[in-house]
Amino acid sequence: MNLVYADEHGNVFDHPEYIGLGRSGDMIVEIMEDELIPLPAGATLVSLPFTRPIGLDPDTGEMQALPGGAQAVGALLPQGYTRLCLPGYVKSDKKEKLPLFGYTAVVWKDGGFFVTAEQCDDPERWDPLNCDRKELNVQVERLLEKYPENRLYKHLSNCALGYECLTASNTFLSRWEGAVPVSYSCNAGCFGCISEQPEDSGFPAPQTRMNFKPTVDEVVEIMLEHLKEPESIISFGQGCEGEPSTQVKIIVEAMKRVREQTSLGFININTNAGLTDFMRAIVDAGLDLMRVSTISAIDEHYNAYYKPRGYTLHNVERSLKYAADKGVYTSINYLIFPGVTDREEEIEAMIDFAKRTDLKLIQMRNLNIDPESYLALIPKAKGEIYGMKQMLEIFRQELPDVVIGSYTHVPPAPMRRVRL
Repeated sequence: MNLVYADEHGNVFDHPEYIGLGRSGDMIVEIMEDELIPLPAGATLVSLPFTRPIGLDPDTGEMQALPGGAQAVGALLPQGYTRLCLPGYVKSDKKEKLPLFGYTAVVWKDGGFFVTAEQCDDPERWDPLNCDRKELNVQVERLLEKYPENRLYKHLSNCALGYECLTASNTFLSRWEGAVPVSYSCNAGCFGCISEQPEDSGFPAPQTRMNFKPTVDEVVEIMLEHLKEPESIISFGQGCEGEPSTQVKIIVEAMKRVREQTSLGFININTNAGLTDFMRAIVDAGLDLMRVSTISAIDEHYNAYYKPRGYTLHNVERSLKYAADKGVYTSINYLIFPGVTDREEEIEAMIDFAKRTDLKLIQMRNLNIDPESYLALIPKAKGEIYGMKQMLEIFRQELPDVVIGSYTHVPPAPMRRVRL
């Protein structure tokens, strides 16, 4: 498995002599054969600026950094794939920060690119190649003409056409999981927030947060337009907004009005679930699915990343348990990172958390972050680091009733809430 690297012009090469290496946390590690799969369709190769790739010299057994001018290469995986290793590199300038992406180790093997990853879900619905851009443009124009006063449609049109957000695109294509953002404020200060960053963070936010408060009418129009099929999903809580539950009154009123007119589809919320009383009200209004974002079930780690304002991880747990007890299909959006998520203490804490909350689904989501900045922020490892592949095996063994996936699922028929 040859080392893959890029030159200063972005041209990608495989090294004729050096073996490719990966990274787990701050450790350079050898890549195992069973950690490799062919580069998936929809994946993208990118160079890592301000880095030098590290390979293994098979003659000496020593790890070597390539000379200046060579940059490490990583793969950005499509949804449905969980990365097992980061690319093997050292920074040529430690003050520089990498853009907010989830970099995966990539090597050249048997005449093709291979990545350290495991498929945890069916990527079909979230493959960008399955989004017809011509049809999307037609449908964006159609809905903007149909709802000329709806600011949410105008906002989502930029998300779909400008940022190529697949959830926003689904809203216009009337398929699968669509988006209905509602909030411009948040009760957390996530270290890796993709829509709002402090000026001194060093991380440019890759997209713009919505800057207005929608009306109930605007929200209802989008929900009713999307919920026309039994398996359709409409979701509060998008990357372009803050915490949706801060707009609990809008959400509850919109849900009630929608359910007075249709019982089709599923209403989902992507949330940090810290505002427990607000989450209870949303659940009681008829919520079907809840996806809670978390990075850890350990308070110190969770607080370091989310910087919660006015809530704790205990509030998150209470919200999840309440929703599960009321028949909501609950999941977590688990932000994972090789060398951290697979620590012994993290695995044990998350297994206990999943059992206490009666969790139904864990969505494994590769954390988009500068590795050095993240590792400097969180607690140091206390126990053994098992490796991501073994971590997934442990979860499947210890949580046999919990689905290990990558994105929002609709519940199986026996678990669906009955609407009277």
